[in-house]
Amino acid sequence: MDEVEKIADRVAIIDQGKIQAIGTVEELKKQTGKETMDEVFLAITGNALREELVSETDGKRARLQAKRRG
Repeated sequence: MDEVEKIADRVAIIDQGKIQAIGTVEELKKQTGKETMDEVFLAITGNALREELVSETDGKRARLQAKRRG
């Protein structure tokens, strides 16, 4: 995301095929209250939360499969 801050006039944050936010780097930082575009992306998409949920689901799936095997 460092490159985005250096070269982009406008940025679109796309998550799961949908535009979640669009604006200048400064507009997006101000909108989210974040200092870096990495933080902006995480704030807008919630990917960190989604990754935790996926890990939790994968863990549950593995436990169920182990139970079924005995």
